[in-house]
Amino acid sequence: MKQTVLRMLALAATALTSTAALAQERVVHVYNWSDYIDESVLEDFTKETGIKVVYDVFDSNELVETKLLAGGSGYDVVVPTGPFLARQIKAGVFQKLDKSKLPNLSNMWPLVSERLAKYDPGNEYAVNYMWGTTGIGYNVDKVKAALGDIPVDSWDILFKPENAAKLKSCGINILDASDETFAIAMNYIGKDPDSKVAADLEAGGEVYKKIRPNVKTFNSSAYIDELANGDTCITIGWSGDILQAKARAEEAKNGVKVDYVIPKEGTYMWFDNLAIPADAKNVAEAHAFINFLMKPEVIAKASNYVQYANGNLASQKFIEESVLKNPSVYPNEATLAKLFTISPYDPRAQRVINREWTAIKTGQ
Repeated sequence: MKQTVLRMLALAATALTSTAALAQERVVHVYNWSDYIDESVLEDFTKETGIKVVYDVFDSNELVETKLLAGGSGYDVVVPTGPFLARQIKAGVFQKLDKSKLPNLSNMWPLVSERLAKYDPGNEYAVNYMWGTTGIGYNVDKVKAALGDIPVDSWDILFKPENAAKLKSCGINILDASDETFAIAMNYIGKDPDSKVAADLEAGGEVYKKIRPNVKTFNSSAYIDELANGDTCITIGWSGDILQAKARAEEAKNGVKVDYVIPKEGTYMWFDNLAIPADAKNVAEAHAFINFLMKPEVIAKASNYVQYANGNLASQKFIEESVLKNPSVYPNEATLAKLFTISPYDPRAQRVINREWTAIKTGQ
């Protein structure tokens, strides 16, 4: 009887210990862009902190915004782009960062933080993760076969209907990101890329409507592999995505030569940023995750993998020279001067863009 009681007590103690261990398990739920981190960074974080990472991905700001505005997203860290960040801050979606828990903020790049402040005054709600440009990714051989020796240094290569018609057979993709694609088109036709005037937005839309019959796809993630495989020959795309496509083609040794260019007319400079939803359940873990990413050697590892610039100045000594010295990743001062940012669209302007973009994508 005594032994039975002892066994029961031992089992009860084991059950209590297991329950306590489960209760103490720390976790952080992260929602980030697809193909946007070296997975070993997540493993390193768990090894160092004991915090498990549940990592989900998305491929459009609109999807993130819908989830956040609905509330109860279940995420502790999300990665919105500048204009969406500003709009979501205004809507009360995010909580202010506790900077006492983010000592690695001392490593940030003032130039990037100052530009990010356009969306997040005082840098109170977000920390830059990566930044880059939206330009032209292309298959060197197929574009040359279609257009001859025309230099690929201008938006003309894609926005002139006669060029788009010649490129149709080898596959044109347009990034499914209407906020920046409209800004790029308006800048191309000499209008303010940050204009919220309906007539200017509609004029930007006309640029795409004129080439729409020649466009094969509108996507923001699949185009990486499609470009690497040779299924797409030219795309509007994010700098790091194009460089990833280039690397994948080289690894596959499939004969596909991919390149990226920032057009001479200038283009959109974007910022993807780490922020904590107001209803996050694991706030301490979220801060720990952001602070870990801001270690210079950690964010450098992420940049080396995704081939995007980051907002951490101290990380540059850990970034591979092939990335740091690549003007497509870290543009020179002359190119930086031609890059523009855009402010959030007000509801009226957003309705215009939504209407125009739907008509463009559906070909109506």
